[in-house]
Amino acid sequence: MKPIMALAGDLAAGKTSSQALVEDALVRIAAPAGEGARVFLRTHREVALAEARASDTLRAHAIVPSPLAGIPVSVKDLFDVAGDITRAGSKALADSAPAGSDAAVVRRLRQAGAIIVGRTNMVEFAFSGLGLNPHYGTPKNPWDRAVGRIPGGSSSGAAISVTDGMAAMGLGTDTGGSVRIPAALCGLAGFKPTARRISKAGTFPLSTTLDSIGPIAASVSCCALVDSLLADDAPQLPPALPLKGLRLGVVQDYVLDGLDRDVAQAFGAALARLSRAGASVSELRFEALLQLPQINHKGGLVVAEAYAVHRELIARRKDAYDPRVVSRTLRGADISAAEYIDVLSRRAAMIAESARLAAPYDALLMPTVTMVAPPIAPLETDDQLYGKTNLAMLRNPSVVNFLDGCALSIPCHEPGSAPVGLMVVGQSGEDRRLLAVGLALESALRA
Repeated sequence: MKPIMALAGDLAAGKTSSQALVEDALVRIAAPAGEGARVFLRTHREVALAEARASDTLRAHAIVPSPLAGIPVSVKDLFDVAGDITRAGSKALADSAPAGSDAAVVRRLRQAGAIIVGRTNMVEFAFSGLGLNPHYGTPKNPWDRAVGRIPGGSSSGAAISVTDGMAAMGLGTDTGGSVRIPAALCGLAGFKPTARRISKAGTFPLSTTLDSIGPIAASVSCCALVDSLLADDAPQLPPALPLKGLRLGVVQDYVLDGLDRDVAQAFGAALARLSRAGASVSELRFEALLQLPQINHKGGLVVAEAYAVHRELIARRKDAYDPRVVSRTLRGADISAAEYIDVLSRRAAMIAESARLAAPYDALLMPTVTMVAPPIAPLETDDQLYGKTNLAMLRNPSVVNFLDGCALSIPCHEPGSAPVGLMVVGQSGEDRRLLAVGLALESALRA
């Protein structure tokens, strides 16, 4: 679909209707040769059509609650939707009671007038960056579908719902990159906000410390608009900052190690383009990041907190879990309270160091992920390859979650080539300024 503001303009001008947009989305979801059966775990066909007709009626009477009004969106299977079972991409929760009310973010989307067409597939319990799901299938990346490449995870269906025109925005979660990874691998924009800004009420947790909620969409402006609505602010876009003179620090330590050729070339070309356009692009040393593997050698906060969430369900329904997910989760049993507290303490120190180093800059830059999307088939059968690839995929984006920051992934590859994401990083609470920087960078990269 077009970006959200373009769709809003078409609706305002009478060039289309909410019913037409939703009908088109539903046709794409149901197409036998498409990815819809692997993208959506449930489609709200009749409700979405009824809401679209109601939206058109309200618009005819000049009642338009936000620019998102009447536009089809998708929500990840982690979010409660009244009347739906929240399975979190798992069969272990398939017999749970339906949710009695909407998650806070779902309620805010409805208040904005968005039409929720369905709930999207994901990595079971959001515990991987690759996007594979052995229970419900794995949606294929739009790039090189003949080979069949991973969509990225854990918000896999959210991204493909957007690339394939099934929704204008896919709402996802991001604990270590689960919004930004699929955005980067699929050529989309994705935004991870500062975790505390968006209510997680009614969202199935992975890590209560690191979880955040954000959009995957066609552009930074789409993400900025949705973010304002999720944060319960006025629906607005921050003014794009002038690119000339923006101070951008390119992190040198840890995040540039082991890049594949496509990512290294696209990242280097993006930096050169931003510099030619007038931005001040300089190297930034952040040697403390080299400590992260040792700090998180037992799995860190995410494994400890995931075990706390899942230990009782695993005791009852272990056989219903993806074996790769349950094995990672059970590592949390070996993390002591003292070790957990030590990770929190070292995190606080690194957050302070990040704030000090980032102070002279408007944003920090790094590649979103280290590689382009690999094929699905080898990862399904090789546990060692799966583990190695998953760690590589999560490495860079998880830095931002550990630092309690905010970050955008913006496409920076040449048209027609493998998608690559440029990650634009802001400090904790600087979300709206970061989005303004992102609008400027996106404009330069698309020129």
